[in-house]
Amino acid sequence: MRDEFLAEANEIVEALSRDLLVLDQGKNEQTVDLINEVFRGVHTLKGMAGMFGFHAIGTIAHELENLLDDLRLGRVDMSREVLDVLFAGIESFQKLLATPGDTDDLEVNSITRAVEQVASESRQPKDPFKIYEIADSVLAVLTEYEEHRLRTNILEEVPLYRYRVSYPLASIDVALEELKKRTKTLGEIITYLPSVGDGDSGSIDLEILLASRASFATLKESVAKDGGRLEPVPKARRAADSSVPERSTAGTLPPTAERAPEPEPASTTATGMTAGTTEAGAELAPARNVGHSVRVDIRKLDYLMNVVSELSLARGAVERMLDRARAYPELRMFAGDLHRINRSLERNLTTLQEGILGVRMVPLKQLFERVQRGVRQLAREHGKEVQFVVTGAETELDKLIVEELTDPLMHIVRNCIDHGVELPERRAGLGKAPIATLAINAYQKGNHVVIEVEDDGQGIDVVKLAKAAERSGIADAQALQEMERDELLALIFLPGLSTASSVTDTSGRGVGMDVVKHNVAKLGGVVEVQSEFGTGTKFTVTLPITLAIIRVLVVSVAGRIFTVPLTAVREAFVFNPKAVHRVDGKDVVTLRGQTLVLSQLDEQLELRRVRTSTRQYVVVVSVGVRLLGFVVDDLLGQQDVVIKGLGASLAKVRGFAGAAELGGRDVALVLDVPTLLEEGLSSAMPLLAGGEAK
Repeated sequence: MRDEFLAEANEIVEALSRDLLVLDQGKNEQTVDLINEVFRGVHTLKGMAGMFGFHAIGTIAHELENLLDDLRLGRVDMSREVLDVLFAGIESFQKLLATPGDTDDLEVNSITRAVEQVASESRQPKDPFKIYEIADSVLAVLTEYEEHRLRTNILEEVPLYRYRVSYPLASIDVALEELKKRTKTLGEIITYLPSVGDGDSGSIDLEILLASRASFATLKESVAKDGGRLEPVPKARRAADSSVPERSTAGTLPPTAERAPEPEPASTTATGMTAGTTEAGAELAPARNVGHSVRVDIRKLDYLMNVVSELSLARGAVERMLDRARAYPELRMFAGDLHRINRSLERNLTTLQEGILGVRMVPLKQLFERVQRGVRQLAREHGKEVQFVVTGAETELDKLIVEELTDPLMHIVRNCIDHGVELPERRAGLGKAPIATLAINAYQKGNHVVIEVEDDGQGIDVVKLAKAAERSGIADAQALQEMERDELLALIFLPGLSTASSVTDTSGRGVGMDVVKHNVAKLGGVVEVQSEFGTGTKFTVTLPITLAIIRVLVVSVAGRIFTVPLTAVREAFVFNPKAVHRVDGKDVVTLRGQTLVLSQLDEQLELRRVRTSTRQYVVVVSVGVRLLGFVVDDLLGQQDVVIKGLGASLAKVRGFAGAAELGGRDVALVLDVPTLLEEGLSSAMPLLAGGEAK
């Protein structure tokens, strides 16, 4: 039950965060509904937290609930300070849910003080009801919500109308519903009040208070079907504009002895998140899509993937049996039947595998929403104005990869805002827009997902970067002079290197981008950087779609068996030693007009060379746009495998991403292509591979 609470609570908090981001964009037409939605979400979270003993979460939720109640009833004005407190509450929820055993009294006290302060500073002191001639007896019977809607419309200078009508008691519900539909696009019905009239006992007279910007003629035409009388509610004499002629009618709603049924607040059908738009400046919308879904523990999916792996091994055994049966003419009919069974098994296994992988896939939308909150907070802390633009938020990635990607992505964003984006006045002086743009774009490319993070800030000064590297002892001046621009930019991924002039909460300690590179590599991905000084910087993260089950190319090297993820394999061809040239200390060949660097895989893995054949092969692997050719002894075929971790004792071994069972109790190591490719292409191989400079 505790796990169920944590899952449910995290979903609520994510939804609250989405709605607050929309409120932060200032979409006035959705404000009322969104505040009500957030209020209900916080109220639900408070009840759940109390039920399961999460008292700190319950206390914070209670404080936020009070603030939201003041907001929705108009007692407190919406302001950036109020939003800051609400966002701080969301961050507190996430922190407490991530460490459910902790009870952070400091966190609770901090939110409580912040709510009290912002509520006292933002309280609405005005009494707008005095503007119109509305009897106190009418105001006395309004619900809090009706009072809030009346106040809001008056402050927004929406004209008020009184509609007096009589409806048969037997059909009043239907008549009122039809009236609401007809007036929905024209304005808002604030309240229904019984009126003293001359109707018979089978009907009821109502005074209906409406707010509408539509013309009097348009509104009158809309309600004319019911045969009632529509008239404007006049302003009080002391507040009336001199250009508006006084009316002879009192214009006040009569006192009432009892209440009519309350109108339900107008509801807006929420749409899904539109942060994943394809146009710059697109806005987030509240995500309240209702669907049929069920929560599944990711461990259960891992178990199913292991079962699929075992079935794949069993199918491989059937295939080997089929090959043996074909060698005997008397088993030809048996071999034919076995072949059909094997094909059917293969198709169904593929369908099952794709189905399980589909369940593991989640859109990047939630990850990008977390990043957006971080962008908002970091920009405010640094006094910078940043417009956050997202495209491709619906791109899907394995849930485990998404969870591990949060920290690396936030490191990149932090670097962009701290180092890249200039202050507004600085940008204006450079002829740039005062508001910087930070854009995240995600898309699928083959069996990989590419995430690009780009800013239009000052870019990376490679000269300054090289001086910092020399000053830190990472490389000498001669080596730096011989580096290409791309190699100099890649220096930011080395540990201990920082170009910041001072240490702050977010930079200057020489950590960050090397952590990004390391964590992305653990996910089987690679991170690259492009930058033009004075123009901006773009980081590109390339990741496999899933780590659960992959198809691999099985190769033989120095008498050992290894596997290469097929998603990283471009092609393979027979190795011709005579076509090899030596360039800058590397073996290269020309492949369709392109220079391809070769790596003798046995040498790179420091294996003792054992040749069982004179023929060798080149396996061309790629990460992003970079290519490398692994020279191997033999190609043994393709296979679907489930990757297993190497365990704590082998986790730091260079060049391997895990292990996989191939069948027949054979186990092969899975090559870490991004690490080996970077090492093979690097001009400072041990250094960039994480080793020590010689």
